[in-house]
Amino acid sequence: MKRILLMLLRSFFNLPIWFFQLKRLCNIEKHDRFERYAWLHKNAPVANRRGRVTIDCHGLENLPKEDGYILFPNHQGLFDALAFLETHERPFVTVMKKEVKDIFFLRDVIKLLQAEIIDREDIRQSMTVIKNMTTRVKGGENFVIFAEGTRSKNGNQIGEFKGGSFKSAMNARCPIVPVALIDAFKAFDTNSIKKITVQIHYLKPLYYDDYKGMKSTEIAELVENMIKETIAKFAQE
Repeated sequence: MKRILLMLLRSFFNLPIWFFQLKRLCNIEKHDRFERYAWLHKNAPVANRRGRVTIDCHGLENLPKEDGYILFPNHQGLFDALAFLETHERPFVTVMKKEVKDIFFLRDVIKLLQAEIIDREDIRQSMTVIKNMTTRVKGGENFVIFAEGTRSKNGNQIGEFKGGSFKSAMNARCPIVPVALIDAFKAFDTNSIKKITVQIHYLKPLYYDDYKGMKSTEIAELVENMIKETIAKFAQE
């Protein structure tokens, strides 16, 4: 919380301008997804610097050349999205839990990204989100989905990846890109404003031929283990 306040204080004179620009860009009929995302991609590094956070990015060369893939990272907290917004140059769409859809500022970002809102306790609604993702990925959009379902509360330890999160990728037959986040929890989930470095590792993708004979739970376990191995190799603690 302290770091969020620091970001806000150090951006005090920018906030009215950003808020106006955000509201303007939320008119999705006038501004396409490339323009909308470019604004977030431009301003995320500014917010991160003002929050005394440096992003150490690896593996951008692993991203598929063509759009229409899904990123599967571990989930450490609210800061995760800012790590993606700074480092991922192409537009992506997030899948967000329903609890955040009405939070001030976030609701406009959700509209800007045209995010999918999921209610994990409603199976029918979750299936609708999976179908929507499948259609949108086939149409060339990229997605970020947190397969743990909720953020880890154990630092760089990650939770079990849920097989159902991979159904959209399987249905769309699209590339699956595992992503390892390291120390992202230190940004907003610790009561500190000291300088930190957050690592983001884009790992080698799994293409359809790599996983077409696997069950969703097997894919989930494979991706989870790839991320665990990366965290074990690069985490400082």
